[in-house]
Amino acid sequence: METLLIIVVAILGALAIGQAVRVFELSSAIKGSDDDVNVTDKDNRTQGLLLLLFLFLFFGAFAWMVIEWDSVTLPVAASLHGLEIDNLWAISMGVIVVAFLITQPLLFGFSYLFRGNKKRKAVYMEHNNKLELFWTGVPAVVLAGLILYGLTTWSGVMNPTNEQEPLVVEVYAKQFGWQARYAGGDNKLGYANVRLVEGVNTLGVDADDINSLDDVITNELHLPKDRPVLFKFRSQDVIHSAFLPHFRVQMNCVPGSKTQFQFIPNKTTAEMRNEPEVVEKVKTINEIRAAKGEDPWEFDYVLMCNKICGSAHYNMQMKVVVDTQEEFDKWMKEQKSFAELL
Repeated sequence: METLLIIVVAILGALAIGQAVRVFELSSAIKGSDDDVNVTDKDNRTQGLLLLLFLFLFFGAFAWMVIEWDSVTLPVAASLHGLEIDNLWAISMGVIVVAFLITQPLLFGFSYLFRGNKKRKAVYMEHNNKLELFWTGVPAVVLAGLILYGLTTWSGVMNPTNEQEPLVVEVYAKQFGWQARYAGGDNKLGYANVRLVEGVNTLGVDADDINSLDDVITNELHLPKDRPVLFKFRSQDVIHSAFLPHFRVQMNCVPGSKTQFQFIPNKTTAEMRNEPEVVEKVKTINEIRAAKGEDPWEFDYVLMCNKICGSAHYNMQMKVVVDTQEEFDKWMKEQKSFAELL
């Protein structure tokens, strides 16, 4: 109710301001006043200088944000397709920033150079085919190039070619946690349905399906480096979004449906911890934690939910570990199969 009242007051306030401006305009018209007569060259010069000042402040704020917040952006991608996604991002942002750095000085600079002056008359130009072709054609060509590059990148990400059989892993989402199910020795996941969830069978795996018996259910996600991993996503209750930021992966988990995504991790957890960007981030974070009297933090890959799925959404995280193939095989041998859990 309080929010509704605030909205109503804001709307009424805007209407009141609009009406006041209208009354002022009508009053000026009745009095026969001409605002242009009262505007001097000094006023125009002052406004032009203020525009230039705003331009410098605008660019200063832009530079400050880039420098200040660059340290909290994601480090280098830890997947092969992630490198392509980052290249697409870098090129798109590069085009945007270049356009910004060219157009804004022109906008504010022309406003100053061609400010009002009683000794100068404005030139009226009805139409110019060359200018129209330039400012329509150049953006069209640039945007077409970006779109084609983006579509090509997206197609390659979503339709990968495999030189080896991908490891099949199911990621199961529920309020408020994750579980993983590996396809076992046969690399085939057994049938599962939410209606079969009962007791220790928290994923609803069908015990009568022979492919289910060697499936491995874990609360921690381990992935082998340099091997394709095919994720199958399911949800028990509401729409969740599986978000693996360091791998540039995000896919919705939809109740009653299955989604999937495949990628190749290219950096183990140990290798990522030694990346200069990550080392610097961990150092900064631990300085903040030390000032608060908290224990030091060590980098780990993480699976998070990127949908606001309920009150404990913020706590919906799962540790992800990228191992060498030998380390992964050793870890898998230590896990119990679904048949052993029954």
